[in-house]
Formats: sequence, structure tokens, C-alpha cells
Amino acid sequence: MPTRAEELCNQWMATGLDRDDLDPDPFRQFEHWFTQAIDSGIPEPNAFSLATADAAGQPWARTVLLKLFDETGFVFFTNYHSDKARQIAANKRVALLFPWAALGRQVKIAGQAEKIPTAESMQYFATRPRGSQIGAWASPQSRVITSRSLLDAKVDEIKRKFARGEVPLPDFWGGYRVTPFEIEFWQARDSRLHDRFVYTRNDHGWAIERRAP
Repeated sequence: MPTRAEELCNQWMATGLDRDDLDPDPFRQFEHWFTQAIDSGIPEPNAFSLATADAAGQPWARTVLLKLFDETGFVFFTNYHSDKARQIAANKRVALLFPWAALGRQVKIAGQAEKIPTAESMQYFATRPRGSQIGAWASPQSRVITSRSLLDAKVDEIKRKFARGEVPLPDFWGGYRVTPFEIEFWQARDSRLHDRFVYTRNDHGWAIERRAP
């Protein structure tokens, strides 16, 4: 019995992606595909690969989670002392990839990352599970630690520190909003003759063009 994701993948591979299928607004088009990804039942549909480059031009990539998006961009959260944060400080240009392979789809985004206002980070932080809030305080992200026990001890220390109240937002933790200048929607087809449509920002809004697979 095929899964829901397999059924959708086969359906979309057969029908393909036409220009008339696309919303003129890439954010609405993303919302449409993102909703379908959630409804398909695939794990972690909000997981994406974030690519950055450091001051020397060395590229780096890791998987993070999309937490918010709207017509202004795509938001993720991290420690502002992490490797990714230092790389963004050196080079704000980043790339995002949503790899919905089980659906035969992917979305590629190129844009610029900027810190979001503290009030927005605070609002999101308040919704996180308490364990994740404590973890944000306890982990010196990307730094060398000599043992797991030291991390566990720091977690216990933070638990005691905030035992009687809410866990506040750390001043070294918050969100980035990626404002895109290009978004590509990629639909798998047979014989590797995939459908690719790219939205490119211009002075009048967004231009859409088909690209060869």
C-alpha cells in the first residue's frame, strides 16, 4: 500500500509543473507547497539546509528549522555566537534548500540574512518548550567542550537558576530573517527532465522563468 507521500509524488511527477500552475507571488506559492508537504505526512517538512560562507569564502551547510515565514522572508533561530552567526556577520548572502525528496520536490532560496528585532525573538522564545529554553542558555553552540557531562552540568545549573520563574530570552540568542532575491520551485519528472521555475526579484516585483533541468 503506497503512502500518502508516494501517491502525491507519483501524481506530481506525472502531471508536472506548468507556468499556469504558479502563483504570481512566490511567498504564496511557497505557502501552497509547504502546506502540501505538511499534509503529506513527511517528517520535518520545515527542515531546510542553510548554506553560508565565511570571510575566507569557504562555504558551510547545516540543517535548521523554518519557524516563521511571510511576505518579508523566512525566519530561523540560533545562538548568535554560533558558527553560522559568525559567518552571516562576515557575509550576509545565504542559500536555503527545502529537500522534499519523498514528494519529488525541492525549493531553493537565495537571499540576505538579517537579525530580527529582539521583540520578535522574545515572542517566539516564549512558545518554546521549557527544555529547549534551558538548552539555549546551557549550550555554548559551536565551541569545543571536553565532555557531555560538562554540558549536562550546565543544564542542571540553568534549571536551578530559573527554577522559580519563566526562562528569559538569552541576549545571545534570536532569529534571522532571510529576505530572498531568488526562489526556485523544482518538480521531479521522468528521465531527469525536471520542471524548474525561478522567481527573480526586480524593480516591479517578481519575474518568473522556466529553466532547463
